[in-house]
Amino acid sequence: MTFDEFRKSVRIDGKPPAGLSAPLRALWIDGKGDWARAHATVDSVETKDAARVHAYLHRKEGDRDNARYWYGRAGATPSTEPLEREWEQVVRALLGE
Repeated sequence: MTFDEFRKSVRIDGKPPAGLSAPLRALWIDGKGDWARAHATVDSVETKDAARVHAYLHRKEGDRDNARYWYGRAGATPSTEPLEREWEQVVRALLGE
């Protein structure tokens, strides 16, 4: 799946495409505007990819300290990009683009 296909599915589809990893599914759900469900999707997943999405979600929530913790767990530098751009960057990375 490409980034453009992923973004189109967020705009059009009623549910995430089959076969998405939990981190990508969380970003898809967040793209639909459901922060709480997106967070619940990665809350108990113990991977660096999930931690990276978790960091983005807490940054979006406005909880900078918690976001910083999750960026650390992911081995990532805290983002200062606009949230839309960070979402795109993380999706592209998880898709392997």
